Amino acid sequence: MYKWDWAKSTENKVIEMYTSTKDIGSLQRPMILIGGLHGDEPEGVYLGQSTLHWLNSVDNKTLKDFILIPCINPDAYSKNQRVNARGVDLNRNFPSKNWSSEYTQERYFPGNSPGSEIEIQALLSLIQKTNPRLIIHFHSWKPCVVVSGPDNLFEAKILAENSGYELVQDIGYPTPGSLGEYAWHDLQLPVICTEDEEHRNYDLAWQHFGEGIKKVLLK
Repeated sequence: MYKWDWAKSTENKVIEMYTSTKDIGSLQRPMILIGGLHGDEPEGVYLGQSTLHWLNSVDNKTLKDFILIPCINPDAYSKNQRVNARGVDLNRNFPSKNWSSEYTQERYFPGNSPGSEIEIQALLSLIQKTNPRLIIHFHSWKPCVVVSGPDNLFEAKILAENSGYELVQDIGYPTPGSLGEYAWHDLQLPVICTEDEEHRNYDLAWQHFGEGIKKVLLK
């Protein structure tokens, strides 16, 4: 596994990235795993960090190609707030065809324009460069596994079955400008969002999703 100081946040914090090979250009349609799009969902960051800890314990040759970003929104995570340092909900800032400037609460502010945020720009560049076959991002709210993609997506079923959480097609309300809307509906790249229960023992995130993550990453 290889560590990269991949990008910088709005407040110039390093955003770390880990890959299965030192040559990103040689990755064969990797899975991208992301924690911390929302900084007030520490369970998602913990799941990313726990995934990193597990990856360090296994032979790299046994793994499918992957990219792991444990915390893509470090400014928000350090302040326990949803939005980035410019007050933007990163999961409403993707340049999807349905991006909208409208929002009902400050916590959902989508930015002044689609793709305006430096953290999202870095991720868009990475997606374009690597053409991932699957993106998984880690959250916490109401326990479930949300799939934006084919109904029979193997990895979504594995994560749902191993966590014991319901597999659903949407979160229950519109999310214009979200990663799922952009990657799946615009690019046809499947996206899975894991949602654990918030405000509980962080260790439970790995207990619920760890086995599923292992199964989708191992060859």
